Amino acid sequence: MVIPYKGQSYADLKKKCHQLGCLFEDPLFPASDQSLFFHRNRVGLVIWKRPRELCGEPSLVVNGISAHDLNQGLLGNCWFVAACSCLASQEALWQKVIPDCKDQDWDTNAPDSHTGIFHFSFWRFGEWVDVVIDDRLPTVKGKLLYCHSNDANEFWSALAEKAYAKLAGCYEALDGGNTADALTDFTGGLSEPINLVGTGVRTDEVKRGNLFERVLKVHNRGGLISCAVKVSSVTEMEFKLPSGLVKGHAYAVTDVREVSLGRGMMSSSSKGQKITLIRVRNPWGKSEWNGPWSDGSPEWKLVSKSDWEKMGVTVQDDGEFWMTFDDFTDNFTDVILCRLINTSYMSIYKTWEEVMVRGSWQHHDEPMKNRAGGCTNNKDSFFQNPQYMFNIKKEEDEALICLQQKDRKASLRRGIEAYFAIGFDIYKVELNRTYRMHSLLQKVGSSVYINTRSVFLRVDLKQGRYIIIPTTFEAKKEGGFMLRVFTDEVSRFKELTLDQPPRPSCLCLSGYPQVVTQLHIQQGNDLSRQDCDPYLIIYCEGERIRTPVHQGTRSPNFDIKFLFYRKRPNQPIKIEVYAYSMVRDSFLGQVIVTKEIDNLQKTLYLKDRRNRHDNKVSGTLNIAMVTSSELTAI
Repeated sequence: MVIPYKGQSYADLKKKCHQLGCLFEDPLFPASDQSLFFHRNRVGLVIWKRPRELCGEPSLVVNGISAHDLNQGLLGNCWFVAACSCLASQEALWQKVIPDCKDQDWDTNAPDSHTGIFHFSFWRFGEWVDVVIDDRLPTVKGKLLYCHSNDANEFWSALAEKAYAKLAGCYEALDGGNTADALTDFTGGLSEPINLVGTGVRTDEVKRGNLFERVLKVHNRGGLISCAVKVSSVTEMEFKLPSGLVKGHAYAVTDVREVSLGRGMMSSSSKGQKITLIRVRNPWGKSEWNGPWSDGSPEWKLVSKSDWEKMGVTVQDDGEFWMTFDDFTDNFTDVILCRLINTSYMSIYKTWEEVMVRGSWQHHDEPMKNRAGGCTNNKDSFFQNPQYMFNIKKEEDEALICLQQKDRKASLRRGIEAYFAIGFDIYKVELNRTYRMHSLLQKVGSSVYINTRSVFLRVDLKQGRYIIIPTTFEAKKEGGFMLRVFTDEVSRFKELTLDQPPRPSCLCLSGYPQVVTQLHIQQGNDLSRQDCDPYLIIYCEGERIRTPVHQGTRSPNFDIKFLFYRKRPNQPIKIEVYAYSMVRDSFLGQVIVTKEIDNLQKTLYLKDRRNRHDNKVSGTLNIAMVTSSELTAI
């Protein structure tokens, strides 16, 4: 479903213009300085012109869409242009961003039918938004001020930039930004930033090979990729290195492949070898890499002419160039992989289970109602943030997690900061937890905290239950957010809203929990005489919990915790041990915990429930139990 931006329906507006015989003029994004700048004009006299005033036969697309249709203008929005270059290489994606491309175009057979209206779709905050614009474009001295194509008759890139600027509030809002955000807006995918220096890819051949496989997989499955050379100070911005690369500048990756050598003029010594190559494009449309495999370098003699043609190799300063993947990781510092997450069960590729929720950080003076507690630096309020619970069912699984805050760029003209510093922590909690956390448990993952629109984490988690706590870095910051979680199996994701068990309306009938008991079951040793598939069933005051099965072992490492809110603390907790079977499960023994242990780990023998006496059977369980009279202490 596509939502009209600010209620503007493309079909209705176009029909109305046809009826009135006029060209569309967008009242929400007028041809004036307020659509260009936050506060004041920075470029001089700007004249808005329609494409028909700039050329004789304008066209939305000329000879298809490609990365060469994009050249950065006066705006410092190489991040956006680089993302558009990535988009241009994937037809299925740009057709979503530029819907009804042919129908929107000028009709050369009926020139008077054109109404000067276009529309583009972007994925924003969990939904596709359709943005309507008119075709008046800002010019200085008769030339387009911002993004433009190599072909003077082609206007899709300039019009797409205008639609994106309208969504941001004005053109100046695009001056400086994040390529990852634009890639997400074009696809609805997940953008993963990778630091090539910090991850050790440059020095570790195995890591570099694994990264190439990931990059190749994202490219082959229709994802988008961007890269950059990080700057250490403002003075280094757009500084050209001896290699030809530009610092602080976003590039687009337009192709990734393995190439066979030994078919060209220098074939004898390299026959049968393969090399990993990657093609990169500078949004400026010029200034290229000048190292090995650059345009016209002798390495190309190792490749046959037919392979040249398949790869689209050109020898001209068009901003696009090839380089080896080793040189790529040695010279670029950052890569962004925008995955298109597959959630279809009808696919041959891996299918992910997706959960997407929207929430908000809202400050309240009453701690129990406050939901803007800030990061863990704010010890008194951190656990007052929103909390979300999910399960990992497999023994170990990869989870993809993205936290995104609402875009506030359109509010910059009012002096509001564009983004808060945001992030999230992940905690492993008791297998049966259903109430909010109130103290620190085992942290198993954490994103960076940074003032960008979104943060991403790819993390391997063991079987169990987890809580994500999304926060702003500072406390009392209010705003909306969206949390996306992808797992291999259904995770039973839900928000935790209750701090403790609700107090019953009639205490005389059911009573109220007096203590909290945390039970930690760790290693089980020699549970049977041979390998089995053991699992536990725990009983406490009418509550029955079954653990996952540990396959092919008699000494399982359970390492699981349980949380019980107890009305009758003197009643024992019973732990039964079973061996799973396709036919009938086998009972191995049980533990009756009758004495509560304060901060002490103790080994207890299994007991045979079929015998009234406490005959010991082979096997032990390591159990630790902590109790507290404070309901919010665990």
